[in-house]
Amino acid sequence: RRPGEPPLIKGWLPYFGMTMKFQKDPLGFIRTLQKQYGDIFTVLLGGKYITFILDPFQYQLLAKYHKKLSFQRLTQKLSVKVFSIKIVENYEDLIHELHGAYQLLQGKSLDIILEDMLQNIKQMFELQLLKTTNWNTAQMLTFCCSIVFEITFTTIYGKVPAGERKKFISELRDNILKFDNKFPYLMSDIPIELLQDVKSIREKLIKCMTPEKLAKIPGTSEIVQKRQDILEKYYGLKDLDIGAHHFALLWASIANTIPVMFWAMYYVLRHPEAVDALHNEIDHLLQSTGQKKGSGISIHLTREQLDSLVCLESIIFEALRLSSYSSTIRFVEEDFILSSDTGDCCLRKGDLVAIFPPAIHGDPEVFESPEEFRFDRFMEDGKKKTTFYKRGKKLKFYLIPFGFGANKCPGRFLAVMEIKLLLLVLLTYFDLELIENKSIKLKYTRSFFGIQHPNSDILFRYKPKS
Repeated sequence: RRPGEPPLIKGWLPYFGMTMKFQKDPLGFIRTLQKQYGDIFTVLLGGKYITFILDPFQYQLLAKYHKKLSFQRLTQKLSVKVFSIKIVENYEDLIHELHGAYQLLQGKSLDIILEDMLQNIKQMFELQLLKTTNWNTAQMLTFCCSIVFEITFTTIYGKVPAGERKKFISELRDNILKFDNKFPYLMSDIPIELLQDVKSIREKLIKCMTPEKLAKIPGTSEIVQKRQDILEKYYGLKDLDIGAHHFALLWASIANTIPVMFWAMYYVLRHPEAVDALHNEIDHLLQSTGQKKGSGISIHLTREQLDSLVCLESIIFEALRLSSYSSTIRFVEEDFILSSDTGDCCLRKGDLVAIFPPAIHGDPEVFESPEEFRFDRFMEDGKKKTTFYKRGKKLKFYLIPFGFGANKCPGRFLAVMEIKLLLLVLLTYFDLELIENKSIKLKYTRSFFGIQHPNSDILFRYKPKS
């Protein structure tokens, strides 16, 4: 190492370094290194030298040195390799404009999306799930894939005409899930040609999402229309180039929402006290707004009412805390000295810097018994709990499943809103029970990227309430 650089842990395997140890138990591995080397160290993982910053009071250094720690370079590489996006002239201006369009996923625009989403849930559930009075058995992850995909697609991209809907939605869903299954490999240095039929699946998905195809689907959301206008400005009428962007947005809209929905459902059904608390909270809201549960899905909710359900939000945040490995990663643009309260360290051009959420999410000093699911962890005296401490100091960053700063996940409000709505409708209108009594663990295949999937599916059953 050069003078002033953090300790380097690279193992004995060239290129791969410590990858195998990291993949086996990411948090345990990082914890061991932290005890040995402190809060800043560099690890060789799959050909990349990654410097971890583990002290939550130093996370803001990434914002402080944003000109030397690039987010853009990483996302550009990912866009090309994973989604086949073409880099055009003035690409930075394009990204800036697309980023501006994300304001349509928050504030007043989210109220319009909520209305639309509630209608889509009502239509889908009444057609597909409320028809029978008997118990239906399903695999929970498969069930979550099905409902999240259809609700997300119809809310963002529009309503496929009834005659074609079932075939179109199921084919698109199956292809995007096959693609998503290979996503961790696409993020590595493995050429796409070696990943079986991933390239042809990607081509199919892009063709499904071209402006020509989407024009046939009525009810497109404002965000998609706005992005379409921006993309035409930069790409002209190149259908496949624009289709690649639409495909990337669709993937981003479901890739993490599906596993979070699974974990929230799984944890709730394993904890009867969480089910009781949720039923009480939902019943209280419906009574206070003068709503009754009819035979169909008749409830109507504003965003303020949805946000007032603190127990529901706490459950989703707790599911995110236990499953999110969405690391904040930056590319070091030049050799420089990172100055912090705890001292200076030299970073090397071409390396990566990472903030690893499980380190704070699993810290027993911040969260008591962090390995346990506690439905009320983010509640206090019936209100949202937002104060957590480490070393006696209040933390600004204690729950970071969406990254932080200017590059926070732009769809975070939409994702949380969708999971809230789906859980609320399922618990209000259905009896739900786990059939298998088995403990599901995280499957560590996405250790830097998003929500970890379960290591196996689990059977549950549901039936409409009488």
